[in-house]
Amino acid sequence: MSRDRCVDFLRAWAIVLVVLGHWLITALVREPDGRITAPELLATVPWTQWLTLAFQIMPLFFLAGGHAAGGSWARARAAGDTAAGWLGRRALRLLLPTGVYSALVLLAVGICSAVGVDPDTLALVGWAMAMQFWFLPVYLLLSALTPPLYAAHRRWGLLVPPVMGAVALVVDVLVLTVHAPYIGLLDYVLVWGVAYQLGFCWRDGLLTRSRLLPPAMASGGAVAFAALVSLGPFPVSLILVTGQTPSNTDPPSAAMLAWAVAQVGLCLLVAPAVRRLLERERVWRLVGPVGAVSMTLYLWHMLPVLAVAAAFYLTGLAPEPVLGSAAWWGLRLPWLLLLGAVLTGVVAALRPLDRGLAALYARTGPDAGPRRAWPLWLGLALAVTALGRLAERGFAPDGRFPVLPALGLALGTALVTLNRWTASRRSERPEAARVADRV
Repeated sequence: MSRDRCVDFLRAWAIVLVVLGHWLITALVREPDGRITAPELLATVPWTQWLTLAFQIMPLFFLAGGHAAGGSWARARAAGDTAAGWLGRRALRLLLPTGVYSALVLLAVGICSAVGVDPDTLALVGWAMAMQFWFLPVYLLLSALTPPLYAAHRRWGLLVPPVMGAVALVVDVLVLTVHAPYIGLLDYVLVWGVAYQLGFCWRDGLLTRSRLLPPAMASGGAVAFAALVSLGPFPVSLILVTGQTPSNTDPPSAAMLAWAVAQVGLCLLVAPAVRRLLERERVWRLVGPVGAVSMTLYLWHMLPVLAVAAAFYLTGLAPEPVLGSAAWWGLRLPWLLLLGAVLTGVVAALRPLDRGLAALYARTGPDAGPRRAWPLWLGLALAVTALGRLAERGFAPDGRFPVLPALGLALGTALVTLNRWTASRRSERPEAARVADRV
């Protein structure tokens, strides 16, 4: 079956910008006592918060995810697959590599803790290695909600995203006025869910039936964002800044929702030109490999920072101009190139592991039916909770081993995997379902 190369490009482009954005704002300083600290660039040099408008690309990742998930679920349903069977396969694509990555990082944390590494240093490293985890529980939740969300899309179409956005605005008002942080958790699903739901609409052509809709979304979202930042209470930064209240990301705010709509509109405007460009095989050969290792890049991209810190900062070899100075910015290019070279080596070294995970995934089968799907749902609940905790506090909160999150993630991943593995030994998935899953 044919693929929309523009969607694959969006995912690859989003991953690249996430990696570059994290590397760009990472600042390291060697203290007189030899410790390495990481001052927060966005807080220390406030004008850099404007850079987040270019690097906060996650709305397009959820847009592409919704586009792909809508097509995958529609094909699986037509092939006779169940919601649990479809969700189990998609969840494993995230949980297997995440589980292996987490196990290796936790092993390193345990060893460092046992040999007496400074707790503050260990906490900083543990946070850096888990800073990207916030995306995983949100995406898993949206994947679990895909069947009802897609059913709503099939019935009400373009009405669904505005309704979700309106509910998100109500939640945001409650967060700002009555300071209800737990209610704000709903906006992680609602705000990012708007982009995800727009992916359904994009796939079915609802967003491109009118030539006026994409420019209206782009301009309207941008104007709304500008108004919310200049006249409202929201900051310009689309990445969390310590001490900044309210935040546009924790939870996602009305300003983030407006920016997501603007990004989707801009994406729709440039999509035809991007598709024409991707028809050139030379260009596609550059995009395809990035998409193939996107999960590896997303999970492991902070490891090169630790390697370079150990090699150049702990040894005192790295020049350390004043943070935010012209000399500091001048060193960003070699910094990015060096990290890119290290990450390339990491990806190459992980190829055997990736092939092993792919083989394990291929040996899992369909769901065991509604009555036997409880391990899947319990496993997902444990994994989502554990990933959320790790995203919030890191792999070494206060320099200690995170026992409960580690157990929750291990047990959750095992339940999802074993549920699929057991089912594969009882029955064979129809060929049409396997084809739908691959696409």
